[in-house]
Amino acid sequence: MSVLQPHEGEIPGEHYLPATPEHVLWGRLPCGADTPVLRVRSGASVTIDTVSHEGLLPDQGSDPVAFFAGHGVAREDVLTDAIAIVDQVSRDGDHDGPHVVTGPILVEGAQPGDVLSLTVERLQPRVPYGVISNRHGRGALPGELPRGGATVSVFSPVQERADGAVATLPLHDGGAHVVAYPLAPFLGTMGVATAGDHRAHSVPPGAHGGNIDVKLLVEGTQLHLPVQVAGALAYVGDPHFAQGDGEVALTALEASLRATVRLDVVPAAEARARFGELDGPLVETPEHLVPTGLSADLDEAVRRCVRASLRLIQARWGMAEHLAYAYLSAATDLDISQVVDLVCGVHARIRKADFAEVERG
Repeated sequence: MSVLQPHEGEIPGEHYLPATPEHVLWGRLPCGADTPVLRVRSGASVTIDTVSHEGLLPDQGSDPVAFFAGHGVAREDVLTDAIAIVDQVSRDGDHDGPHVVTGPILVEGAQPGDVLSLTVERLQPRVPYGVISNRHGRGALPGELPRGGATVSVFSPVQERADGAVATLPLHDGGAHVVAYPLAPFLGTMGVATAGDHRAHSVPPGAHGGNIDVKLLVEGTQLHLPVQVAGALAYVGDPHFAQGDGEVALTALEASLRATVRLDVVPAAEARARFGELDGPLVETPEHLVPTGLSADLDEAVRRCVRASLRLIQARWGMAEHLAYAYLSAATDLDISQVVDLVCGVHARIRKADFAEVERG
C-alpha cells in the first residue's frame, strides 16, 4: 500500500481539496461565519484529503515524525500535511477537540430547509498504518481503562494479503503472533456548518452531523443532512480504516484517507417527501435507510432514533404510526454507533426491500 502525499496519486473528483493548513480546522467545526475554501455546484464530486489526529496530539508528543518513527515508520512515509498541520494550525488543547476537518465547501444553491446529500464515491487509504487510542477516561470503561490514567496508543499496521488488506494487532506487546481484522474505511466526521459565528467543538455530533462515527458510511453510501446556512459549508474528517459499533476504547482504527464525495442539494419539498422532517443525520446504503438518534444519555438516543425512524417511514411510505412502530419492533435492528463522543449515537437499519411492493404502487 503506497503513501498518498498531497497532490500525488489518483485524484478522481472534479475538484481537489488538499488538507493544507489553510484548508483545515483542528478541534472545531465550521460555522456560518466561516469563509469557504472551495465553491462547487450541486452534483459536483470533490476529492478531499483528510488527516487523522492520531500521532499529532500533545499526549503523543506533537511530533508525527518522531511518534511514527517509534513504530518503525520512515520519515518519507509520514504525511507532509500532517507535519504542516502540527507546525502551523492552532488548537486550544484545553477547549478544542482532537479532530482535523477539511473544508468548508460551499455548495451553490443550498439554503436552510434543504438537505445536503454527501455520497461517498471512493475512499483511498493514504498510509499503510493506523492508531487506536484510549485516553482521558472517556472510553466505555472510564475509571477502569486506561490503567494508571496514561494514554495508550496502539499502533496497527496494514498487511496486504491474497484475499485483501487487513490491519493487525499483536496478542502481547512485542509478541510475534497477531490478530488480523478487515479494513472497512469510512469518514467519522461529515457535516454542514452550524448557524451563527460560533464554531462547534469537534467531538459531540449533532443535527449538523459532525463526529457521528457511523461505520456504515463506506464507499457507495450517502449521508443526508439538514442545511443550516446558505451554501451548506460542508466538511469531512476523522478518517477511519475500521471501527466496531460502540467504538469502546474512545477511538477506533484512525488513519488518513483520500475521500471522493459528491455533494447534492435536495430542495426542501423533495426532501420532506423522501425523508420527512429531517432534524438530524440520515444515512443511506444500497440496502438500508438509517435514521440516527443522538443524546448524552444512551436511552434517550434510542428514543430519538425510534422517533426519527417513525417520521421517516410515515413520510416516505405513508405507513400508519402504530403499524410503523410494530414494523420497527419486528424487523429493524437498532445499533449503537458509538458511546464515547460525549453525545452517544444510535442508528436504525430499515430495509428498503421490505417496502418494495409499496414503492411499485
